[in-house]
Amino acid sequence: MFQARNLRAPPRPRPAGAHRDRTAQVTSSGLISVATESEAMVDAVRCAAPGFIFTTTLPPPLVAGAITSIRHVRATNDLRVRHQERAQRLKDLLVEAGLPVMPSVTHIVPIMVGDALRCKQATDMLLDDYGVYIQPINYPTVPVGTERLRITPTPFHDDGVMDELVAALKDVWMRLQLQKAA
Repeated sequence: MFQARNLRAPPRPRPAGAHRDRTAQVTSSGLISVATESEAMVDAVRCAAPGFIFTTTLPPPLVAGAITSIRHVRATNDLRVRHQERAQRLKDLLVEAGLPVMPSVTHIVPIMVGDALRCKQATDMLLDDYGVYIQPINYPTVPVGTERLRITPTPFHDDGVMDELVAALKDVWMRLQLQKAA
């Protein structure tokens, strides 16, 4: 099995005609492939496995899983209602705590940090100190100066879990001296 190595290696000079020195394919949260290796290895994969690099279709098991998920959500309106209710509950708790929740009409709960380094520090502290993984969102996904945390509650996050999250976020905000809501 091929193992990806040295993912943080600086880019190497590219030979004439080469457009990159590593290959990557991301199709959904269920399938990610990355190859980083010598130029010769990347060229070998590029030549011998074009389906690996240039595929535009998902594997049948992922498609079947997605279809099953869509059918399940369509058939269970109570799950969708609970999902929206839980997201709104978390937004309300965060606003009450004075955290800078950004407007969102979806279940995604963005919290403004406004600095890439401190955004990463906040997510690292949440994971290391509280066992909570939250996705940092930085440039180029959002403009510089609007870096944020993106929280995605589920229908299964109860009030106890949300209270723990809010307490952890308040602590991180205090320790990093992040801007609170106006």
